[in-house]
Amino acid sequence: MDIQDERRRLLDAEGEPNPTGLMSEQEAYMSKVRNGRLYLATFVSVLGPMSFGFVLGYSSPAIPELSNSADPRLRLDAVQASWFGSVVTVGAALGGLLGGWMVEKVGRKLSLMFCSLPFVFGFAIIVAAQNVWMLYVGRVLTGVASGVTSLVVPLYISEMAHERVRGLLGSCVQLMVVLGIMLVYLAGLFVDWRWLAICSSIPPTLLILCMCFMPETPRFLLSQGKRREAEEALRFLRGPDAPVEWECARIEDACDEQGSRFQVSDLMDPGVYKPLLIGVMLMIFQQMTGVNAIMFYAENIFQQAHFKESDLASVIVGLIQVVFTAVAALIMDKAGRKVLLIISGVAMALSTTAFGVYFYIMSRLHSSSSLSVLMLDVQNGAGEEAHSDLAWLALASTAVFIAGFALGWGPIPWLIMSEVFPVKVRGFASAVCVLTNWSMAFVVTKTFQDMMNLLTSAGTFWLFASVCTVNIVFTMIFVPETKGKTLEQIEATFRGTSGP
Repeated sequence: MDIQDERRRLLDAEGEPNPTGLMSEQEAYMSKVRNGRLYLATFVSVLGPMSFGFVLGYSSPAIPELSNSADPRLRLDAVQASWFGSVVTVGAALGGLLGGWMVEKVGRKLSLMFCSLPFVFGFAIIVAAQNVWMLYVGRVLTGVASGVTSLVVPLYISEMAHERVRGLLGSCVQLMVVLGIMLVYLAGLFVDWRWLAICSSIPPTLLILCMCFMPETPRFLLSQGKRREAEEALRFLRGPDAPVEWECARIEDACDEQGSRFQVSDLMDPGVYKPLLIGVMLMIFQQMTGVNAIMFYAENIFQQAHFKESDLASVIVGLIQVVFTAVAALIMDKAGRKVLLIISGVAMALSTTAFGVYFYIMSRLHSSSSLSVLMLDVQNGAGEEAHSDLAWLALASTAVFIAGFALGWGPIPWLIMSEVFPVKVRGFASAVCVLTNWSMAFVVTKTFQDMMNLLTSAGTFWLFASVCTVNIVFTMIFVPETKGKTLEQIEATFRGTSGP
């Protein structure tokens, strides 16, 4: 296909793009696309988020074991256990900054391969730990890897995928995170914390090996002036029958229009600062729902709610996450991002309100402070039996919250982050979003105990409910719908111009 002739065909008499011609050409191109290798490359890349999920979930089964360790050098008190759970977010914030630099310097593919190494080394240090500080170092390393992964993988997938499946494949990032969390919860029922760390090092090892055979993203290659390599990558991802020169030229035009280098003055461009502000606010709101605090201390929350089988309850929560994140992935490209965010926010607001009501009633029934003790004080927290008529409320509230989060506020902020930024600022802007997300995660998880003591259990969950309500309003007013649009069309929307 002669690209110049095709462009001339798509221009009308006034020299303006012909939307009907463009659509028919796009439809003809998409009819020849085959997605098999695209799915394969996505599956390999999301081994990173699965590793990330193992890191997030690891603290829930490991903390109770380490808190009762027979070895005094490894025994965690309440403060140390809190740091063991939350220090990973410090590493992840640093990893977000590192990832923003890496994706621009060495590309998406190599960044993904390099970030697997701290996963493996971090878990190896945990396995070999002889004191608490070695546990901290291992958690920080796996946190750094998690931060890089949470930035690189959404970018890698969004820059590989076409608009028809970008929502589905982009949602697989969060799906694999929650699958990793569920698997580590499940494994924690059968193996101790050292063997759990060994199991957790398997996905990143497979990622390093398999990623060698996957391509770099076409958009990054074109931004580096490597058109031939970009066409080869597109041919791998779209199949042998697709005329990839057409898509390559479309992406190349967008790269040429933006320029190749990011400058601070670009932050004055509405095509940059508008999506950046939206991305940052989405990350703040995601963490302020309290989801990471709930997931980090899942077993302890159930113990405080007086469920005897708290570890099994955590596995059930993980399974709910996996199921509803899978549902979100399947309907993402049909329902749209905005609708799912609103439904998700409503479900979380209602469930956290109900959870607060549960704890408030329990505190009145027992007339004691036992419900606002430290979350990690397992022996004290499980001392009383809950009223049997109210026990279902805590479990149901948690299930609805997790299901609601998985439908929208879990996968969609990361998906939108990977869609809305222009190529030249994608590394910088994504790093800002990831840093914001993990900084907020650290603040929420580290202060969760203090909030429970200061505001009581009921007040803490009502605070989360208030944030979820604000999320809904923010989504309705400011978040754009990106369903069915190419990355170039999304960028053009923020610039106030017509998309390519």
